[in-house]
Amino acid sequence: MAKNKPEILAKAKTWLTDIFDVDTHKEINHLIENDPAELEESFYKNAAFGTGGMRGIMGVGTNRINKYTLGKNTQGLSNLLKTEFKGEKLKVAIAYDCRNNSKELAQMVAEVFSANEIEVYLFSELRPTPELSFAVKYLDCHAGIVLTASHNPPEYNGYKVYWQDGGQLVPPQDTKLVDIINNLEYEEVNFKAKPEFIHKIDTEVDEAFQKASVENGSFNTSASAKDNLNIVFTSLHGTACKTNPQILEKAGYKNVFLVKEQKEPNGNFPTVKSPNPEEPEALKMALDLAEEKNADIVIGTDPDGDRLGVAVRDLNGKMILLNGNQTMLVMTWFLLEQHKKQGKLSANSFVASTIVSTPMLKNITEDFGAQYHEVLTGFKWIAKLIKDNPDLDYVGGGEESFGFMVGDFVRDKDAATSTLLACEIAAQMKAEGSSFYEQLLKLYTEYGLYREELISLVKKGIEGEAEIKQMLIDLRENPWQEIDGEKVVLIEDYHTSKANNLQDKIEEEIRIPKSNVLIYYTENGTKIAARPSGTEPKIKFYFSVNSDLDKVENFDAENARLAEKIKRIKNELQLG
Repeated sequence: MAKNKPEILAKAKTWLTDIFDVDTHKEINHLIENDPAELEESFYKNAAFGTGGMRGIMGVGTNRINKYTLGKNTQGLSNLLKTEFKGEKLKVAIAYDCRNNSKELAQMVAEVFSANEIEVYLFSELRPTPELSFAVKYLDCHAGIVLTASHNPPEYNGYKVYWQDGGQLVPPQDTKLVDIINNLEYEEVNFKAKPEFIHKIDTEVDEAFQKASVENGSFNTSASAKDNLNIVFTSLHGTACKTNPQILEKAGYKNVFLVKEQKEPNGNFPTVKSPNPEEPEALKMALDLAEEKNADIVIGTDPDGDRLGVAVRDLNGKMILLNGNQTMLVMTWFLLEQHKKQGKLSANSFVASTIVSTPMLKNITEDFGAQYHEVLTGFKWIAKLIKDNPDLDYVGGGEESFGFMVGDFVRDKDAATSTLLACEIAAQMKAEGSSFYEQLLKLYTEYGLYREELISLVKKGIEGEAEIKQMLIDLRENPWQEIDGEKVVLIEDYHTSKANNLQDKIEEEIRIPKSNVLIYYTENGTKIAARPSGTEPKIKFYFSVNSDLDKVENFDAENARLAEKIKRIKNELQLG
């Protein structure tokens, strides 16, 4: 058996002091005696904040999600709030999802806040992330926390931090918080709860959130169109069961069929390999039910209810899962169209998306005369755009990873309101003799056919982290010159904030925050982005290729040609 490394052993033994409980001592002693590799993984670094807060495997150690690492986060946030809002009566809201230990961790987080004499509004049961974002603003809180690991495997949990605008933490507060946490010792965490500072919330916030979702996601769909739409919904054992069916019912949809086997929250996600609506396999039971019920649309959400997968029938009546870019395109077009009909569209209207999402969204948005803004991956940057530009009118927007946000009453991706929006589109299109899918194809004929694909290379642990780092170093030091016979004409490096135009020999500054992302563009509009995931042990490669589509009937052939092009690129770059 491999031996414990001295530096790891020394770090682990600091967790055998009286600061930590008996169960923690037992687990650490077990790892010391039996599992040096796991001990190293648990202690070789401190778990860090990424694009979606802190996310990791549950267990003991500085690199794991547990009472002490999250307690330290909470003490750090308490200290930050007292600095940022001196003299104010501080308030925070807390929600948690279906994951194992989420409820207990949420209670612990509430107790640490209360020990610091901060008023806590804790949901009495699990609730989806978008409702927490809403609750922060609705209750006039200074911050919010969600205990969730989104769509990660069952062994994960996490900690998302929200600020008073309802958006996730962004600069300068995020770096301030990290500095405070890094300078805290575990013995400084105050776990001595003051119960009088903890208040349970439920029905009032639920009703306000659902009402706002209906108001923001409804667009004059006739009762007959709603009655003529058959919907299958699954929460994949997650929290959306608490909101989405209720919102659809309030909006007047009667034919909503739930996947019963996946209706009850369960942190083990027993019916799926991965609770990720991006993966067709996760929606298999829902798709089977769709055939039984002759459904027009299938919607599945992830464990914390902030992202959604949408499946609709193609021109041959076959149910297919759209990717996040495709769903976003139709939703954005529809919102812009509705704003235009209502006379609400102006030069101050704007749509937002991310640097790794489809370029086609810009084409649609600007054709409507609205502004298009691009940000780093993560809805916190869209929320920051809204906060920083109060004179602009946010219409909607999303990202390729199955997230969408309708209006700004929630400041994070919102699968609750987006579920209703998808059904509104499907119902109206069907009533007009078209469909959600057919509308997508019409957009392709008008704005160009874009095909996007994603490869995620999983690189776990210490070695994986080093491998991802080296891959990006290699891409910077030895950039691709040509891709599928097309010259590379522009390289954007968000780490150095430099955009290098290889044709004009001009280097320009990128005016959004730094991030470890590289994007290549070719002379024919091919786009390839590379970035490490901020929440998972992965490096991601995003591919976008495009061509003209003269008519809907030629979609299958042209789409197949683009798919073959991406296949060639993957093989050429050895990313297949």
